[in-house]
Amino acid sequence: MSTTTTGRATEPAPAPSAASPAAPRRRRPRRSVGDRVFGGVSQIVLALWALIVVIPLLWTVFSSFKSTRGILTSPFALPEQWNLDNFVRAWNQAGIGRYFFNTVLVVGSALVLVMVLGAMCAYVLARYEFPGRRVIYYALIAGLTFPLFLAVVPLFFILESMGLRGTYLGLILSYVGFALPFTVFFLYAFFRQLPEEIAEAAAIDGAGDFRTFFQVMLPMAGPGMASVTIFNFLGLWNQFLLPVVLNTDESKFVLAQGLANLQAQQGYRSDWAAMFASVTITILPVLVVYLIFQRQLQGGIGPSTNK
Repeated sequence: MSTTTTGRATEPAPAPSAASPAAPRRRRPRRSVGDRVFGGVSQIVLALWALIVVIPLLWTVFSSFKSTRGILTSPFALPEQWNLDNFVRAWNQAGIGRYFFNTVLVVGSALVLVMVLGAMCAYVLARYEFPGRRVIYYALIAGLTFPLFLAVVPLFFILESMGLRGTYLGLILSYVGFALPFTVFFLYAFFRQLPEEIAEAAAIDGAGDFRTFFQVMLPMAGPGMASVTIFNFLGLWNQFLLPVVLNTDESKFVLAQGLANLQAQQGYRSDWAAMFASVTITILPVLVVYLIFQRQLQGGIGPSTNK
Protein backbone atom coordinates (compact mmCIF):
# COMPACT_ATOMS: atom_id res chain seq x y z
CA MET A 1 0.00 0.00 0.00
CA SER A 2 1.52 3.28 -1.06
CA THR A 3 1.33 6.53 0.94
CA THR A 4 1.14 10.15 -0.17
CA THR A 5 3.20 13.07 1.13
CA THR A 6 0.50 13.83 3.77
CA GLY A 7 0.87 10.40 5.33
CA ARG A 8 -2.55 9.15 4.35
CA ALA A 9 -2.84 5.78 2.76
CA THR A 10 -4.08 5.78 -0.80
CA GLU A 11 -6.52 3.31 -2.17
CA PRO A 12 -4.97 0.72 -4.49
CA ALA A 13 -5.92 1.01 -8.15
CA PRO A 14 -8.85 -1.28 -8.95
CA ALA A 15 -7.94 -4.30 -11.07
CA PRO A 16 -9.58 -4.41 -14.48
CA SER A 17 -12.65 -6.60 -14.35
CA ALA A 18 -13.78 -9.01 -16.99
CA ALA A 19 -16.89 -6.93 -17.50
CA SER A 20 -14.91 -3.79 -18.34
CA PRO A 21 -14.97 -2.91 -22.03
CA ALA A 22 -12.00 -4.17 -24.06
CA ALA A 23 -9.52 -1.80 -25.65
CA PRO A 24 -10.67 -0.61 -29.04
CA ARG A 25 -9.19 -2.58 -31.88
CA ARG A 26 -7.51 -0.96 -34.81
CA ARG A 27 -9.73 -0.96 -37.78
CA ARG A 28 -8.33 -2.04 -41.05
CA PRO A 29 -8.29 0.71 -43.64
CA ARG A 30 -11.21 0.38 -45.93
CA ARG A 31 -10.35 -0.53 -49.48
CA SER A 32 -11.66 1.79 -52.10
CA VAL A 33 -13.82 0.64 -54.95
CA GLY A 34 -10.89 0.95 -57.33
CA ASP A 35 -8.72 -1.29 -55.14
CA ARG A 36 -11.41 -3.96 -54.98
CA VAL A 37 -11.96 -3.84 -58.73
CA PHE A 38 -8.23 -4.06 -59.38
CA GLY A 39 -7.87 -6.99 -56.98
CA GLY A 40 -10.78 -8.85 -58.57
CA VAL A 41 -9.50 -8.30 -62.11
CA SER A 42 -6.00 -9.41 -61.06
CA GLN A 43 -7.31 -12.63 -59.56
CA ILE A 44 -9.36 -13.36 -62.67
CA VAL A 45 -6.36 -12.77 -64.94
CA LEU A 46 -4.11 -14.96 -62.77
CA ALA A 47 -6.73 -17.72 -62.72
CA LEU A 48 -7.03 -17.63 -66.52
CA TRP A 49 -3.25 -17.65 -66.88
CA ALA A 50 -2.99 -20.63 -64.53
CA LEU A 51 -5.57 -22.51 -66.59
CA ILE A 52 -3.71 -21.71 -69.83
CA VAL A 53 -0.53 -23.19 -68.31
CA VAL A 54 -1.96 -26.13 -66.34
CA ILE A 55 -4.49 -27.51 -68.84
CA PRO A 56 -1.96 -28.24 -71.65
CA LEU A 57 0.39 -29.74 -69.08
CA LEU A 58 -2.26 -32.08 -67.72
CA TRP A 59 -3.40 -32.94 -71.24
CA THR A 60 0.17 -33.91 -72.16
CA VAL A 61 0.57 -36.09 -69.08
CA PHE A 62 -2.79 -37.85 -69.58
CA SER A 63 -2.07 -38.41 -73.28
CA SER A 64 1.23 -40.08 -72.43
CA PHE A 65 -0.73 -42.96 -70.88
CA LYS A 66 -3.06 -43.40 -73.88
CA SER A 67 -2.60 -45.22 -77.15
CA THR A 68 -2.07 -43.37 -80.42
CA ARG A 69 -5.56 -44.34 -81.56
CA GLY A 70 -7.05 -43.08 -78.30
CA ILE A 71 -5.23 -39.77 -78.68
CA LEU A 72 -6.59 -39.24 -82.22
CA THR A 73 -10.16 -40.45 -81.61
CA SER A 74 -10.79 -38.96 -78.15
CA PRO A 75 -8.03 -36.46 -77.40
CA PHE A 76 -9.70 -34.93 -74.34
CA ALA A 77 -10.89 -38.13 -72.67
CA LEU A 78 -9.09 -39.81 -69.82
CA PRO A 79 -7.00 -42.89 -70.59
CA GLU A 80 -9.00 -46.12 -70.67
CA GLN A 81 -5.99 -48.09 -69.41
CA TRP A 82 -3.14 -46.57 -67.45
CA ASN A 83 0.03 -48.35 -68.61
CA LEU A 84 3.70 -47.55 -68.89
CA ASP A 85 4.32 -49.14 -72.30
CA ASN A 86 4.61 -45.72 -73.94
CA PHE A 87 7.36 -44.67 -71.54
CA VAL A 88 9.28 -47.91 -72.04
CA ARG A 89 9.04 -47.54 -75.81
CA ALA A 90 10.10 -43.90 -75.69
CA TRP A 91 13.01 -44.63 -73.35
CA ASN A 92 14.41 -47.60 -75.25
CA GLN A 93 13.29 -47.46 -78.88
CA ALA A 94 13.12 -43.69 -79.38
CA GLY A 95 16.43 -43.11 -77.58
CA ILE A 96 15.05 -40.73 -74.97
CA GLY A 97 17.15 -42.47 -72.32
CA ARG A 98 20.38 -41.59 -74.14
CA TYR A 99 19.23 -38.03 -74.74
CA PHE A 100 18.23 -37.72 -71.09
CA PHE A 101 21.65 -38.74 -69.77
CA ASN A 102 23.36 -36.43 -72.29
CA THR A 103 21.24 -33.55 -71.02
CA VAL A 104 21.97 -34.35 -67.39
CA LEU A 105 25.70 -34.46 -68.14
CA VAL A 106 25.80 -31.21 -70.11
CA VAL A 107 23.40 -29.21 -67.92
CA GLY A 108 24.87 -30.50 -64.65
CA SER A 109 28.45 -29.69 -65.65
CA ALA A 110 27.52 -26.28 -67.04
CA LEU A 111 25.46 -25.47 -63.95
CA VAL A 112 28.34 -26.22 -61.56
CA LEU A 113 30.79 -24.18 -63.63
CA VAL A 114 28.54 -21.19 -64.11
CA MET A 115 27.57 -21.03 -60.43
CA VAL A 116 31.17 -21.20 -59.21
CA LEU A 117 32.53 -18.76 -61.79
CA GLY A 118 29.51 -16.46 -61.58
CA ALA A 119 29.59 -16.29 -57.79
CA MET A 120 33.32 -15.54 -57.76
CA CYS A 121 32.98 -12.88 -60.47
CA ALA A 122 30.00 -11.22 -58.78
CA TYR A 123 31.80 -11.22 -55.41
CA VAL A 124 34.92 -9.57 -56.81
CA LEU A 125 32.92 -6.95 -58.73
CA ALA A 126 30.75 -6.19 -55.69
CA ARG A 127 33.37 -6.13 -52.90
CA TYR A 128 36.67 -5.00 -54.46
CA GLU A 129 37.71 -1.69 -55.99
CA PHE A 130 40.05 -1.85 -58.97
CA PRO A 131 40.41 -0.02 -62.30
CA GLY A 132 37.91 -1.18 -64.91
CA ARG A 133 35.51 -2.76 -62.44
CA ARG A 134 32.51 -0.83 -63.69
CA VAL A 135 33.45 -1.48 -67.31
CA ILE A 136 33.55 -5.23 -66.73
CA TYR A 137 30.24 -5.16 -64.88
CA TYR A 138 28.41 -3.17 -67.55
CA ALA A 139 29.95 -5.32 -70.28
CA LEU A 140 28.46 -8.39 -68.61
CA ILE A 141 25.11 -6.64 -68.27
CA ALA A 142 25.25 -5.76 -71.96
CA GLY A 143 25.53 -9.47 -72.67
CA LEU A 144 21.96 -9.86 -71.38
CA THR A 145 20.66 -7.57 -74.12
CA PHE A 146 22.53 -9.26 -76.97
CA PRO A 147 20.22 -11.59 -78.98
CA LEU A 148 21.34 -15.17 -78.77
CA PHE A 149 20.64 -15.98 -82.42
CA LEU A 150 23.18 -13.32 -83.46
CA ALA A 151 25.90 -15.00 -81.40
CA VAL A 152 25.54 -18.57 -82.64
CA VAL A 153 27.27 -17.95 -85.99
CA PRO A 154 30.54 -16.54 -84.56
CA LEU A 155 30.31 -19.07 -81.74
CA PHE A 156 30.02 -21.85 -84.32
CA PHE A 157 33.26 -20.79 -86.07
CA ILE A 158 35.09 -20.28 -82.76
CA LEU A 159 34.27 -23.81 -81.60
CA GLU A 160 35.08 -25.15 -85.07
CA SER A 161 38.55 -23.55 -84.99
CA MET A 162 39.15 -24.94 -81.50
CA GLY A 163 37.99 -28.44 -82.45
CA LEU A 164 35.15 -28.34 -79.91
CA ARG A 165 32.12 -28.34 -82.21
CA GLY A 166 29.99 -31.41 -81.67
CA THR A 167 31.61 -32.22 -78.32
CA TYR A 168 30.31 -32.18 -74.77
CA LEU A 169 32.96 -29.66 -73.73
CA GLY A 170 32.05 -27.21 -76.48
CA LEU A 171 28.37 -27.33 -75.57
CA ILE A 172 29.12 -27.00 -71.85
CA LEU A 173 31.30 -23.93 -72.41
CA SER A 174 28.60 -22.40 -74.61
CA TYR A 175 26.02 -22.95 -71.88
CA VAL A 176 28.35 -21.33 -69.34
CA GLY A 177 28.84 -18.27 -71.54
CA PHE A 178 25.11 -18.05 -72.10
CA ALA A 179 24.20 -18.14 -68.38
CA LEU A 180 27.15 -16.21 -66.90
CA PRO A 181 25.86 -12.60 -67.43
CA PHE A 182 22.55 -13.34 -65.72
CA THR A 183 24.28 -15.11 -62.84
CA VAL A 184 26.64 -12.19 -62.21
CA PHE A 185 23.82 -9.66 -62.48
CA PHE A 186 21.65 -11.60 -60.02
CA LEU A 187 24.33 -12.30 -57.41
CA TYR A 188 25.94 -8.86 -57.58
CA ALA A 189 23.15 -7.31 -55.48
CA PHE A 190 23.39 -10.06 -52.84
CA PHE A 191 27.12 -9.60 -52.29
CA ARG A 192 26.73 -5.81 -52.20
CA GLN A 193 24.26 -6.13 -49.32
CA LEU A 194 26.45 -8.34 -47.14
CA PRO A 195 27.98 -6.46 -44.18
CA GLU A 196 31.64 -5.53 -44.56
CA GLU A 197 32.28 -6.11 -40.85
CA ILE A 198 31.96 -9.88 -41.29
CA ALA A 199 34.67 -9.98 -43.94
CA GLU A 200 36.88 -7.80 -41.74
CA ALA A 201 36.31 -10.12 -38.79
CA ALA A 202 37.28 -13.10 -40.93
CA ALA A 203 40.46 -11.30 -42.03
CA ILE A 204 41.34 -10.55 -38.38
CA ASP A 205 40.94 -14.26 -37.59
CA GLY A 206 43.49 -15.03 -40.28
CA ALA A 207 41.23 -16.08 -43.15
CA GLY A 208 42.48 -15.33 -46.64
CA ASP A 209 40.42 -14.11 -49.56
CA PHE A 210 39.47 -17.58 -50.80
CA ARG A 211 38.58 -18.86 -47.35
CA THR A 212 36.55 -15.74 -46.57
CA PHE A 213 34.63 -16.14 -49.80
CA PHE A 214 33.91 -19.88 -49.67
CA GLN A 215 33.39 -20.32 -45.91
CA VAL A 216 31.91 -16.98 -44.84
CA MET A 217 30.44 -14.84 -47.61
CA LEU A 218 29.15 -17.54 -49.98
CA PRO A 219 26.99 -19.30 -47.33
CA MET A 220 25.46 -15.93 -46.43
CA ALA A 221 24.37 -15.53 -50.05
CA GLY A 222 22.67 -18.94 -49.96
CA PRO A 223 19.14 -17.71 -50.84
CA GLY A 224 20.46 -15.92 -53.90
CA MET A 225 22.55 -18.89 -54.94
CA ALA A 226 19.52 -21.20 -54.67
CA SER A 227 17.33 -18.89 -56.73
CA VAL A 228 19.80 -18.29 -59.54
CA THR A 229 20.63 -22.02 -59.64
CA ILE A 230 16.99 -22.85 -60.28
CA PHE A 231 16.65 -20.14 -62.94
CA ASN A 232 19.80 -21.34 -64.70
CA PHE A 233 18.67 -24.95 -64.53
CA LEU A 234 15.35 -24.11 -66.16
CA GLY A 235 17.00 -22.03 -68.87
CA LEU A 236 19.71 -24.56 -69.70
CA TRP A 237 17.44 -27.60 -69.57
CA ASN A 238 15.03 -26.04 -72.08
CA GLN A 239 17.78 -24.62 -74.32
CA PHE A 240 17.21 -25.47 -77.97
CA LEU A 241 19.05 -23.04 -80.27
CA LEU A 242 22.58 -23.62 -78.96
CA PRO A 243 22.56 -27.43 -79.14
CA VAL A 244 20.88 -27.44 -82.57
CA VAL A 245 23.62 -25.22 -84.04
CA LEU A 246 26.65 -26.40 -82.09
CA ASN A 247 25.94 -30.04 -81.23
CA THR A 248 25.93 -31.86 -84.58
CA ASP A 249 26.90 -35.32 -83.30
CA GLU A 250 23.71 -37.37 -83.03
CA SER A 251 25.17 -39.58 -80.30
CA LYS A 252 25.52 -36.47 -78.11
CA PHE A 253 22.05 -35.00 -78.73
CA VAL A 254 20.25 -33.49 -75.74
CA LEU A 255 16.52 -33.85 -75.08
CA ALA A 256 15.42 -30.84 -77.11
CA GLN A 257 17.29 -32.12 -80.14
CA GLY A 258 16.14 -35.67 -79.55
CA LEU A 259 12.45 -34.70 -79.51
CA ALA A 260 12.79 -32.65 -82.70
CA ASN A 261 14.73 -35.44 -84.40
CA LEU A 262 12.20 -38.04 -83.27
CA GLN A 263 9.29 -36.11 -84.72
CA ALA A 264 11.15 -35.50 -88.00
CA GLN A 265 12.02 -39.18 -88.43
CA GLN A 266 8.51 -40.49 -87.82
CA GLY A 267 6.95 -38.57 -90.68
CA TYR A 268 3.35 -39.58 -91.33
CA ARG A 269 3.59 -42.64 -89.07
CA SER A 270 3.94 -40.71 -85.87
CA ASP A 271 3.82 -42.63 -82.64
CA TRP A 272 1.97 -39.94 -80.73
CA ALA A 273 1.76 -42.02 -77.58
CA ALA A 274 5.55 -42.37 -77.39
CA MET A 275 5.93 -38.70 -78.35
CA PHE A 276 3.75 -37.53 -75.45
CA ALA A 277 5.60 -39.90 -73.12
CA SER A 278 8.90 -38.39 -74.30
CA VAL A 279 7.63 -34.88 -73.60
CA THR A 280 6.47 -35.98 -70.14
CA ILE A 281 9.92 -37.41 -69.41
CA THR A 282 11.44 -34.10 -70.53
CA ILE A 283 9.32 -31.86 -68.32
CA LEU A 284 9.29 -34.16 -65.27
CA PRO A 285 12.74 -33.12 -63.92
CA VAL A 286 11.80 -29.45 -64.20
CA LEU A 287 8.64 -29.99 -62.17
CA VAL A 288 10.47 -32.04 -59.55
CA VAL A 289 13.19 -29.39 -59.14
CA TYR A 290 10.62 -26.62 -58.82
CA LEU A 291 8.53 -28.50 -56.26
CA ILE A 292 11.59 -29.31 -54.14
CA PHE A 293 13.12 -25.83 -54.23
CA GLN A 294 9.94 -23.78 -54.40
CA ARG A 295 10.46 -22.27 -50.96
CA GLN A 296 14.07 -21.33 -51.70
CA LEU A 297 12.98 -19.74 -54.95
CA GLN A 298 10.29 -17.61 -53.30
CA GLY A 299 12.47 -16.65 -50.33
CA GLY A 300 15.61 -15.84 -52.31
CA ILE A 301 14.31 -13.17 -54.67
CA GLY A 302 15.58 -10.33 -52.48
CA PRO A 303 18.96 -9.95 -50.79
CA SER A 304 19.10 -11.60 -47.38
CA THR A 305 21.59 -11.38 -44.53
CA ASN A 306 19.83 -13.68 -42.12
CA LYS A 307 22.39 -16.39 -42.38
